[in-house]
Amino acid sequence: MQGLALRRLAGLVLVLLALLTGAARAQEFSGLARLEPGESRIADEGRGLALDLALDQAVPWRLYLLDAPRRLVVELSELDLSPLEEGILAPGRGVALRAGRGAPGWSRLVLDLAEPLLIEQAEMRVARSGAARLRASLRPVSAEAFAEAARPEPAQAAPGQPERPEPGPLTVAIDPGHGGRDPGAQRAGLSEKDLMLTLAQELGEAMRRAGLGVVLTRESDVFVPLEDRITRAREGGADLLISLHADALEEDEASGASVYTLSAAGRDGASERMAERHNPADLLSGLDLTGQDDTVATALMDLARVQTSPQSARLANAVVDGLREAGASVNDHAHRVALLAVLLAADIPSVLVETGFLSDPADRAALSTPQGRAPIVAGMTRAVQVWAAEEAARAPLLRR
Repeated sequence: MQGLALRRLAGLVLVLLALLTGAARAQEFSGLARLEPGESRIADEGRGLALDLALDQAVPWRLYLLDAPRRLVVELSELDLSPLEEGILAPGRGVALRAGRGAPGWSRLVLDLAEPLLIEQAEMRVARSGAARLRASLRPVSAEAFAEAARPEPAQAAPGQPERPEPGPLTVAIDPGHGGRDPGAQRAGLSEKDLMLTLAQELGEAMRRAGLGVVLTRESDVFVPLEDRITRAREGGADLLISLHADALEEDEASGASVYTLSAAGRDGASERMAERHNPADLLSGLDLTGQDDTVATALMDLARVQTSPQSARLANAVVDGLREAGASVNDHAHRVALLAVLLAADIPSVLVETGFLSDPADRAALSTPQGRAPIVAGMTRAVQVWAAEEAARAPLLRR
């Protein structure tokens, strides 16, 4: 019996290793998102151009400009462009729409512009039905301003050399701390739960504009148990989790952001706690442990943490650096470790960011305005991009 148990464990370990070292960041889709031609348009609004694309589901997206010739590029992850063959949009303001070649996993629409236009605003709204609309507005600018805003044309691969594929879209789970009956810290009429929800929404929008996928563990003022936050992140296909908080101390002696990862002591017992509290089908992404005892589940989660614990530490360092570079206030002791329930996921690199202290007047003022939150949003968005690029470069070394 012991030999059989060991063989079963070895088999499960092989399955987990395949999950971790294969397409660990690849997204599984039930089907490609589809463009809805009858509800999409490009319109001349007098003072500029309006783009409105209707999709049957939300997808990661990004917009940017190219010069010589002038173009607006719209890239969407895993989008079915076959409706283009039906002659989808009626262009206006001297633009022409066509499909272009995108990076692997991305579909591209290219609008040839007859005049220099700058992206003024862009957003994706998702309806309760799951359908989405990508809207963007462009305004006329000088040729010099357009050239400054445009990206350089991507370099082509040399003859005979394969084009280096770009990584697929990364999905970030953003966890606004507290919510509902749990207000979190409170100072001067402000509640942690409200500020963190607003920050999470702004951060999510910035990350979507940067081409990242985003899932929020809560999107309104509701109470979500800590274990359910990990479940929601996993259900959303998250590749990493960032939990947002803003504590308050009895004595106003601390200020600035700090980033937490799970302590070594916490990791020692984390797998056992997860195995006890969670449905076996929800312990590791892509691996159903139903029918396996806690010993097997714990061993597999410990194995997963061999990879995700260092990733979490590198993510924490990237966030600290990103916040500093963006001009956000950062605590002198910026990277900390603690036993925190929201960091217990074995298969998802996770950090908790204390974005500031509501007990500190300067932090409180920064967190309560869009202008004050802007450096936090910019710094964390950039940090995830840097971390993702470094992890992608590290992946081939890990597979050797």
